[in-house]
Amino acid sequence: MSAPPLILASQSPRRKALLELIGVTPDQIIPADIDEAELKGEKPEVYVTRLAREKALHVAGQNPHALVLGSDTAVAVGRRILPKTEDEQSARFCLELLSGRSHRVFSGVAVVKPGGDVMSRVCETRVKVRSLDRSAIDNYIASDEWRGKAGGYAIQGLFAKHIVQLIGSHSNVVGLPLYETYNLLTGAGWSK
Repeated sequence: MSAPPLILASQSPRRKALLELIGVTPDQIIPADIDEAELKGEKPEVYVTRLAREKALHVAGQNPHALVLGSDTAVAVGRRILPKTEDEQSARFCLELLSGRSHRVFSGVAVVKPGGDVMSRVCETRVKVRSLDRSAIDNYIASDEWRGKAGGYAIQGLFAKHIVQLIGSHSNVVGLPLYETYNLLTGAGWSK
């Protein structure tokens, strides 16, 4: 019996590229169109796990014979989840909040097996950002690299020079914790 096709329930080019780094090429990419609003009082690690599961289940509902991978990433300061920045004002707010302090990046990963069984994990990485003066923030805003990024930055780009310390998974901060993802996939029966 052949292995089921693998579907990535995400339109993120970063997630696809990260999977390819470890030799995982999805057979299809089908973004999940779900409501990503936070629930009142929801902790960041619960939020990302819930969204990863909902994305994977949504796509699996239309593809019951596939192995479906869903994921979600959030940047948090305390219990506050920072937005995916779409405008300069929200990017500046995030960068000013992160300046000179540590924050956490959470990713939830979920795999739905054919038949509907769901396996999920959450990954946490601690990141410390150096103090950013107005010039550093203005320069980063001008780069436009922050657009659409959770917390207003991309660690794999220009912002890397502002990272003082990282404890945990670097790929998690980029958008998909590879160790956890690979273990979930192989545990669900995926093989290359």
